[in-house]
Amino acid sequence: MKTPIAWALLALAGLSSGCVTSYAARPALSFQDFDYSSTDGKPWPTARLALPDTAAALALQQVPEVAYVELNPQGTRTIVFIHGLGSYLKFWRYQLDAFAAQGYRVLALDLPGFGKSDKPASFPYTMEAMADVVHEFSRKLGAPRPILVGHSMGGQTALSYALRYPQDVQALVLTSPAGFEHFSPREKAWFKRAFSTSFIKSATEYAIWGSVRQGNFEHWRPELDWLIEERVRVARSPEFDAYAYANVRTVNGLAHNDFVRDSLAQVAVPTLIIYGEADRLIPNAFLHGGWARDVMRYGHERIAGSTLVGLAGCGHTVQMDCPEAYNPRVLGFLEGLAPPPAAP
Repeated sequence: MKTPIAWALLALAGLSSGCVTSYAARPALSFQDFDYSSTDGKPWPTARLALPDTAAALALQQVPEVAYVELNPQGTRTIVFIHGLGSYLKFWRYQLDAFAAQGYRVLALDLPGFGKSDKPASFPYTMEAMADVVHEFSRKLGAPRPILVGHSMGGQTALSYALRYPQDVQALVLTSPAGFEHFSPREKAWFKRAFSTSFIKSATEYAIWGSVRQGNFEHWRPELDWLIEERVRVARSPEFDAYAYANVRTVNGLAHNDFVRDSLAQVAVPTLIIYGEADRLIPNAFLHGGWARDVMRYGHERIAGSTLVGLAGCGHTVQMDCPEAYNPRVLGFLEGLAPPPAAP
């Protein structure tokens, strides 16, 4: 959610940070060809799940399917990882194997419109609809009361889930979550006017370098270059138009979701709010500015009993920027949860 000025500044930042690899001349890449694998190169088992209940509730003519990964299916507690805007389940690359190794059953999905999942134009792309997707996904895979770990937009989706289905969630881990920040009617109108599919498709490679590298990270390292390569190469895929449209619709859904912000006091499950103190995306620097800690404190003060953790020197995509600090704090929170009820 960046203005044209932001793109320009971030592009300059990318140019000024030294020589970088160009992927513009490499062949186009399909979303289906994305490499879903662990950090040591081991492919994750990827499957697809149809969502007939969501299709019926939203009056969709075709039943959408979502792609997902499951690790350690015998784990006694299930964690569902929910990615953020413009990303996909691979953004949990430093968590999926690590949490599975700690005994958790791990599920991570690509939300509709993103990654390897279907990208139907008829899907509403609201946070309520996204929550319905995660709810059906969890039930169909035998996890009626999961722990939800959501990043950015995924955090707002997790909040919507907890508000709509309060008996069907065990705990929340809100990672640099959207949903706490206030947008005025004028700012919401600006989002709808300025953020378009043509804007997304016009981003140059260096603008992408700047946006991803400077906007989301404080600790960029070469092992993250796949973020740039996949984004640059997939932009030439026939599927990219549908992805760009999904992003535009989702931004509108994020901005027009006061239901979540106004209902935070109703969240009644153990909640961890964890964020990077050097977050450059929340709050929006070009609309009203401010500090991430103030936005996160707003949510913390309204969600009774929540835990607030700020990680110094870490950016918006904190789970990838600082996994060595993020993972222990989240695992420590999860270890402190009450044991799950015995299965009937």
